[in-house]
Amino acid sequence: MRVNNESTVTLGRISGVFGVQGWVKVFSFTEPRENITNYRTWLLCRAAELREITVLQGQAHGKSVIAQLAGVVDRDAAQALVDWEIRVPRSALAPAAPGEYYWADLEGMAVRTRDGQDLGRVSRMLDTPAHDVMVIQGERERLVPFVQGEVVLEVDLETRHITVDWDPEF
Repeated sequence: MRVNNESTVTLGRISGVFGVQGWVKVFSFTEPRENITNYRTWLLCRAAELREITVLQGQAHGKSVIAQLAGVVDRDAAQALVDWEIRVPRSALAPAAPGEYYWADLEGMAVRTRDGQDLGRVSRMLDTPAHDVMVIQGERERLVPFVQGEVVLEVDLETRHITVDWDPEF
C-alpha cells in the first residue's frame, strides 16, 4: 500500500487477541481510549511493512479497547497483528482546540527556557495521573511537566519551539 507523502500519526498498537473470532485488543493513545475505533481505516505498521485495514466495529472493554477488523476472522489472524502500530493520516484528525495540542505535534519541537537556554527536543510525551510530561533529550534527559501558564509559557507550532519556565539545572 502507498501512503503518498502525507504524514501519519500513531494512535495506538494492537496489544493482544480477544476471543476466537479474530477480535484484537488495542492499546489506545486517544482520549477517551475508545475514540480510536472512530477512525474506520487504520494503517497498521511494523518495521517496513504497512497495511491498510478497515475497522468493522470496536468498543471499550474493561480497561482496554477491542476491535473487529475486516478480513481478520480467527484467533491466528488476530495474533499475527499483535504489536503492529495503529496509524492514521494526519489529515484524519480534527483540528486541535485553541490551547490544546496533539502529542504528535509537540514531539520533535525544540525547548528553551524563558532566558533562551536550549534544553533539547521533545522526544516523547508521557501521560501521568497529575499531568502530561515532556521527555526532553538534550545534553541530558529532562522530564518537564506540560503545565500551560506555569511551566509551559509558549508553544509556537510554526517555528516548532516551546518556551518553558524551568531551571536548566533541574
